[in-house]
Amino acid sequence: MAEEASSLHIAMCPWLAMGHLTPFLHLSNKLANRGHRISFFIPRRTISKLQHLNLHPHLITFIPITVPHVHGLPHDAETTADVPFPSITHIATAMDLTQNDIELLLKDLNPQIILFDFQHWIPNIARSHGIKSVMFIIINPATTAYFSSPARIRQGRGDITEADLKKPPSPDFPDPSSIQLRAHELRNAAAFRKLELGGLLFYDRLGTGVALSDAVAFKGCREIEGPYVDYLESQYKKPVFLSGPLLPEQPNTALDEKWESWLSQFKSGSVIYCALGTESPMDKNQVQELLLGLELTGFPFLAAIKPPKGYDSVEESLPEGFKERIKERGVVHGGWVPQQLILGHPNVGCFITHCGAASVTEALVNECQLVLLPGPYGDHVINARILGKKLKVGVEVEKGEDDGLFNKESVCHAVKIVMDGENHVGREVRENHSKIRNLLLSNDFESSCIDGFIIKLQNML
Repeated sequence: MAEEASSLHIAMCPWLAMGHLTPFLHLSNKLANRGHRISFFIPRRTISKLQHLNLHPHLITFIPITVPHVHGLPHDAETTADVPFPSITHIATAMDLTQNDIELLLKDLNPQIILFDFQHWIPNIARSHGIKSVMFIIINPATTAYFSSPARIRQGRGDITEADLKKPPSPDFPDPSSIQLRAHELRNAAAFRKLELGGLLFYDRLGTGVALSDAVAFKGCREIEGPYVDYLESQYKKPVFLSGPLLPEQPNTALDEKWESWLSQFKSGSVIYCALGTESPMDKNQVQELLLGLELTGFPFLAAIKPPKGYDSVEESLPEGFKERIKERGVVHGGWVPQQLILGHPNVGCFITHCGAASVTEALVNECQLVLLPGPYGDHVINARILGKKLKVGVEVEKGEDDGLFNKESVCHAVKIVMDGENHVGREVRENHSKIRNLLLSNDFESSCIDGFIIKLQNML
């Protein structure tokens, strides 16, 4: 698309994690498609991992940044993908040390607007150079509203109790009945409040960034997120923008022959695909219960899961006799799989998801039914409640209230409900999923979301 007279020059400065870099790049592609120029700050060695996702290289320029070495980090570490979870605090320390470099680059590039992430120091730098700053939060508005709205932060920072978190942050929080947290989730959420990133509490980093920015933006659309956006706008006392759902572009490659030939053995809509993210491996016991639950359904399945904690491969942790019993009907894979292409395959009828943001978006635009098995993070849990209780587009696997453990029967039960379109819940879930899918894929829906987002950015200037 030709560059227009009113085109913007926007800098993008995501947190150094692949799960943040990627949505920032998806948004950059949507903006560049309308002729806007993007300067994308990215660690030097990470460029090669994302180059293939840059669909407009003439308008999106990767600006390499050197992530300095700090004590506790491997010498070649640049993103959270390069380190175990406890070391992400060192990644934050290293990111904060890029502050002077970022300032020099901003001075040189002179964008009109910068979208940033956990770098709470960016708004002050931007302001001193006449640049508007927008904090772009990739976690959904409902999670942000529940866990880190100003009303919640006023209750305390690292010392908020499980009892505090059981209640909504304030009386005007929308539809609190759809977000009810279990004992194990409250325990995780209270512990997370003590998480430090680079010597600063995570919630302080977030709160400072929001307070100093000119506006706050989220990935999402008003049709789904509306009430939580209105709540946050009243809490922040500043504009809240929505980028739209940022649907992934259709892959221009075909499914590998290996997966295509395996999937094509089965009937349309009969295969279960299970993928639980890359960041939180489960214990061996839970991996086994999951696999036994898949076996119990009687359906063919593909489980793409990380080796359990303490194991080098998934193979080592398979239940006794499992491989012999499932034979060709089931595949357990410990490596990467082309998720988008698998979800779009006509023979895949059910997706068991950890409810991470990218997986939720991919799930909603495909026809397979959703089984929700949220990971330990707050946004996974809130996503599961919104999808299961509020939107009613999926069924959540039942877990123990206190220990958070599921068993093979609860996995099998959730799958059977969504795969059987004849029962009342299964029918309701299918109808609701179909409505949301049709909305997201309807002509001009995403396009109008992006256009609205751009108008709001232009109005800031």
